Amino acid sequence: MFRRLTFILWYLRKPPWDSGISPPELLEFIRTHPPGKAIDLGCGTGTNVLALARSGWQVTGVDFVPRAIRAARKKIERANVTADLRVGDVTRLDGIADQYDLALDIGCFHGLSQQGRRDYLTQLDRLLAPRGFWLMYGFFRPSAHHAPPGLVEADIDLISLRFLLRSRQNGFDKRERPSAWFLFQKN
Repeated sequence: MFRRLTFILWYLRKPPWDSGISPPELLEFIRTHPPGKAIDLGCGTGTNVLALARSGWQVTGVDFVPRAIRAARKKIERANVTADLRVGDVTRLDGIADQYDLALDIGCFHGLSQQGRRDYLTQLDRLLAPRGFWLMYGFFRPSAHHAPPGLVEADIDLISLRFLLRSRQNGFDKRERPSAWFLFQKN
């Protein structure tokens, strides 16, 4: 509950993670895959929803912060593209029944509780089309004993029970924490 309130308060200003620039990893995915249906889980103000929509994707964006979704709607409207934007909880995607070729997550999964991660993966498994991709970015926490946010290798093992790891690109975030981009695929 405290983490949710913190995120809501960040959107009273400009959150530090909201650069307004789509990452090269997403742009490369768009360049190398034909447009289809995509869902951006934790879409924030819609920067990546917009990048996908401009590239011909049918996009749904979901975020639990109403103010972020309002900002995303304004961006989408100004760009004269269409996207389905929803206020919602990524662990309970009620009302979303489509199958997606791509699920995008830039920093959402790693902020969930352990139960939230399990629920998220259940929703993801339901929503991803056969052979669909999950492009996910997250940073790592120092150890499994530290509370989220952040991934631990056990999270990647848990994910790998459901989805095939296609690629992993390790790096560091702006605060010098170990991080990685992952591309998983549904069997």
